[in-house]
Amino acid sequence: MIELTNYIMEDMNKQLDRIEKSLNQLSDELIWTRMKESMNSIGNLILHLAGNEYQNFVSAIGNKPFIRERTREFTTDGGTSKEELISLMRKTRSESEEVLSALSNDDLFREVIIRYDRDDWNRMHRVDAPADETYDTRVIGRLLIQVSAHYGYHAGQIVVFAKMLQDTNEHVTGQYH
Repeated sequence: MIELTNYIMEDMNKQLDRIEKSLNQLSDELIWTRMKESMNSIGNLILHLAGNEYQNFVSAIGNKPFIRERTREFTTDGGTSKEELISLMRKTRSESEEVLSALSNDDLFREVIIRYDRDDWNRMHRVDAPADETYDTRVIGRLLIQVSAHYGYHAGQIVVFAKMLQDTNEHVTGQYH
């Protein structure tokens, strides 16, 4: 694995460990609790992270089939256990690592196509796009950084939400703060 992808995977794996530690403090019911109607539950955020990582790393970079129901990530309100969510994230990470381990330094400058479901594209961009315009392109190096930052952002939310739902003195980040 090249140096940049190695660093990104190390950081994302650290975030995944924090998410898993946070989940392990909660019941399945708490994982699907929305603190406000306008907010996502931890379960929604996990589905979203797995979907985003798969879409960008496994599908776009790895050229595997595009499989994602982005809207469902935010509308689901249960039915998936803590163990199933952890398994989904670990499986997605394993697939990502397989794809990213094959990259070369030259690949970092290669452009890839990121596909979207037409309904999700229209919701995100607030337009009715023709079916052949539901994709975006990114240079792989930039995409790696964007997905990693996105992952860290939502991992932090999950840690805070878990602490709000089930107060504990455990420092899931491995740091005192």
